[in-house]
Amino acid sequence: MPMLSNFIRTDRLIEAHQPWPRIVVDADAWISLAEALRDGHLTLLGLWGERNSVYMALLDEVDGAVCVASLEGLEGAYPSVARHHPPALRLERTVRDLTGLEPRGLPDTRPWLDHRRWDIRFPLGEKTLRSSEAAPYEFLPATGESLHQIPVGPVHAGIIEPGHFRFTANGEAVVRLEERLGYVHKGIEALMVGADLDKALQLAGRTSGDSTVAYAYAFSRAVEAAFGLEIPGRAVWLRALMAELERLANHLGDIGAICNDAAFSLMLAHCGVLRERVLRVADIAFGHRLMRDRIAPGGVVANLEDNGITALRELLAEIRRRFPALIELYDNTASLQDRTVGTGRLVPELARQYGAGGYVGRASGRDFDARRALRYLPYGELAFDVPVLHEGDVNARVWVRIREVESSLSLVEQILDRLPAGPVRIDIPENGEVREGMAMVEGFRGDVLVWLRLAGNTVERCHLRDPSWFQWPLLEAVIEGNIVADFPLCNKSFNCSYSGHDL
Repeated sequence: MPMLSNFIRTDRLIEAHQPWPRIVVDADAWISLAEALRDGHLTLLGLWGERNSVYMALLDEVDGAVCVASLEGLEGAYPSVARHHPPALRLERTVRDLTGLEPRGLPDTRPWLDHRRWDIRFPLGEKTLRSSEAAPYEFLPATGESLHQIPVGPVHAGIIEPGHFRFTANGEAVVRLEERLGYVHKGIEALMVGADLDKALQLAGRTSGDSTVAYAYAFSRAVEAAFGLEIPGRAVWLRALMAELERLANHLGDIGAICNDAAFSLMLAHCGVLRERVLRVADIAFGHRLMRDRIAPGGVVANLEDNGITALRELLAEIRRRFPALIELYDNTASLQDRTVGTGRLVPELARQYGAGGYVGRASGRDFDARRALRYLPYGELAFDVPVLHEGDVNARVWVRIREVESSLSLVEQILDRLPAGPVRIDIPENGEVREGMAMVEGFRGDVLVWLRLAGNTVERCHLRDPSWFQWPLLEAVIEGNIVADFPLCNKSFNCSYSGHDL
């Protein structure tokens, strides 16, 4: 039975840019929504705050309805959602770090993004405080015989972003993993405040460098929702083309990297070649290897010419020629299968509870893809499969990526065959009104959400939610019972974003 319809009433409605209404609720209704999340009737898409308000983006998976619920006029505190629904825990710790609002009943009161070294506290709140001397971070205790701790990071041996992982182990078996992130907090949401659309777009596209298309895509669609704009058809299709190229490049890179962490570097080399081919063709087609700053409110800033179309068709032919042999190599290498099959299993119940997106959720039975669920253009007019497996192990996450590579190849071909002619961008109108918009697009990791409030063409508040927020906690769960040496494999199979999480 649909749940959100109980809350979306005319007297609560603030913005009705369908399908993204915002409803203002009181504390009792806020708690009722938290209990609905706990009971599995709703899925949490995001939770953020500012000064005297907190917001939740919610999905009703029964009817596909999405809304934002806000609790306003707060005086320093609000009822904790995490008290009822654990996936909100890190989000509420972050809200407190950024705004100073206290979630009453929060089960874990330790800071999250704030490592107590900031010069200014509460960058999105009303208070400005000098940071006190950093206090030691208290990791959760673990008791038992023959247990020892292994601290890893935040500086790692490879060229990756910083994060601290605290293992509690019995010999080689992991009893508990606890993460500490926040080392690459950039203050993006605070920098957004007061920015014009061009500056805000640049910030959005740099939230997580491997998802620059997805973030620019979601930000631009949120702006257009706020203004009620329809962009040119050619721009709609070119955006999807860029998104599928970004998905291809990242999935190919991930498949090789996962195999490399299982000591099978041959796959890394071959997949790396294909990934490089995708990036070079993206440069030919759109003038930038990562297609950064190519999507903007109103459309796209780079058109696709004949040489780009030719290069893309050649790329499709090359990947289709070479990729099947790599799949066979992966599937028939016994030593590789021994490392991936059954390792780091995420049970479907946790995937559903956390609303895990992308290959993490789909490898554990959560059949959700924003392209299909929301049917935003042009995906509502395209044919594609959403691969769903139930084993939830490293091998399943590899196979979801493999099937999504095949799906993206088909989507790129369909887009090229049906790409309409015409202009690629319209102007954003000058308007002094305050208005809100939200959008969610399917990035390669999963659904990327952007909510914003504009005063004219200036950003008053913008929240960007990476799918990694709901995937990082699950990595802690899947490593339990595995050996320490399998952590790199599990970690790479998730490939959560540090930068996208740390904002």
